[in-house]
Parts: sequence; C-alpha cells; structure tokens
Amino acid sequence: MEKHIEEQKIVRNIVVIRNRQVMLDYYLAELYKVDNKQLKRQVRRNIERFPEDFMFELTLEEISNLRSHFGTSSWGGTRYLPMAFTEQGVAMLSTVLKSKTAIEVSIQIIRIFAKMREIVIKHKGILLKLESIEKKLMIHDNKINKSEYEIKLIFKALKQLIDKPETPRKKIGFKSEE
Repeated sequence: MEKHIEEQKIVRNIVVIRNRQVMLDYYLAELYKVDNKQLKRQVRRNIERFPEDFMFELTLEEISNLRSHFGTSSWGGTRYLPMAFTEQGVAMLSTVLKSKTAIEVSIQIIRIFAKMREIVIKHKGILLKLESIEKKLMIHDNKINKSEYEIKLIFKALKQLIDKPETPRKKIGFKSEE
C-alpha cells in the first residue's frame, strides 16, 4: 500500500466551489481506496456530523461548470449529485470511515490544506499588488477602448468624405458667351 500519496495528486484534486476549497467525493473515495457508494452511504448515515460548512452537495449548474472546466466528466453517469468536502469535512470523513487508510490519507490532505493556506497568507502582499495592477490595466483598457471608438469614428467620417462621389458643381460668377 502506498503510505503517502503524492502531494501534487491531492493538490490537483482540490477545487474551489462556492468560494471554498473542497475535494469531491469520488476523488476522496479513490484516495481512501473505498467505493464512492460506500463513502456516500457512510456520510448519509452520519449526516449530523457534516454541516454545510463541512460538506455540501453540488448543484446541476456547478456540475456543468466543473465538466466544462475539466473538459469531460470523470465520474460518468451517476444518480446522485457529488458531495464536496471542505478541510473540516475531510477530517470528519476519517471518523466515519474508520479505516487506517482513511485516517492516514485525511491527515495528509489536512496538512496540504494547511500548507496551501500558509502560502496564500505568506504571499498575500504579492496577490494584493497583482490585483491592483489588474485593476489599473482594466481602467487603461477601458480608456483605450473608448479612444479606439473615437478614432474609428474619425476614420469613418474621413472615409465618407473621401469616398463621397463628386457631383458636378454649378458654376457661379461671370459667364462667357461662348
């Protein structure tokens, strides 16, 4: 048995849904080496241990967003909506599954969640600067778009003047008799 799962495999399976970092039931079932049906059954039997901030079921819209994000469905046809587990939900999951593997994997997953949180906190200044730069670029882009529009109007007017068919002008002034 593989005692420690590759960190990158766990990190790749952490997704952001409803502004929360979560792992979906089928990924967790794979990591815990249990059938997804078994995992869901244990959660439903112990649903009082999983409040909304620990676990929630995805909506059909969220599932379609995930599918478009990942290209194709990795869970195939299922009768039940996938469950999303937060860090606390993963910790609680190990208590209802009660296998040694579930406990070891949960500890590893929780450590990775903690590392990710530390990285975000550590680099918060950089993230704030990037956000500031992004806002400035958006303002700049809006100004450019407005200027582009105005320039296009000027060129359109010039083109109309250039392309305007010349009509013979009526002669005015002194007329000769010839």
